[in-house]
Amino acid sequence: MESTIKKLISKEQIDQRLEELANEIDRDYKGKEIIAIIVLKGAAFFGIELSLKLKSNVQFEFVKISSYLGTESTGKINNELDIDESKVNGKDVLIIEDIVDTGTSMDYLIKHLSNKNPKSLKVCSLLSKPSRRKVNVHIDYLGFEVPNKFIVGYGFDDEKGLNRNLPFIGYKEV
Repeated sequence: MESTIKKLISKEQIDQRLEELANEIDRDYKGKEIIAIIVLKGAAFFGIELSLKLKSNVQFEFVKISSYLGTESTGKINNELDIDESKVNGKDVLIIEDIVDTGTSMDYLIKHLSNKNPKSLKVCSLLSKPSRRKVNVHIDYLGFEVPNKFIVGYGFDDEKGLNRNLPFIGYKEV
């Protein structure tokens, strides 16, 4: 069965919202150095483009966690790439995530990084799917809320690992 991709959020809308988010983050951090922890792979596009709009000083770190098997969350978190405590201890940390879906992964990551004693810990997510939330997590900076659709493009891949490089956010329709 052939599937098509429908545009949900244009590149122009993404760029505009990233500018707004960068302004909010800069205002809140007031020139402090930020340790930006980008969650791989999905948040790579978002994290880099957002950081290009920030005026604050930013250091980058990367983590990779997964809970998906195919297109569904298993509820079990695999920590595939971690960060050393010395990188966040006493620092202002900003988690940059592509999407908060069920909330399970973000809840894990917040607790995991909190145990590394950051000075502050905030969450910036490009997307949120509140209709799928199983664990309530606070998102400090949010790009867009999206419906319960299979999201692709702008860092989000499909079941074959493709379509991350689409310049917009869409969804697959079967």
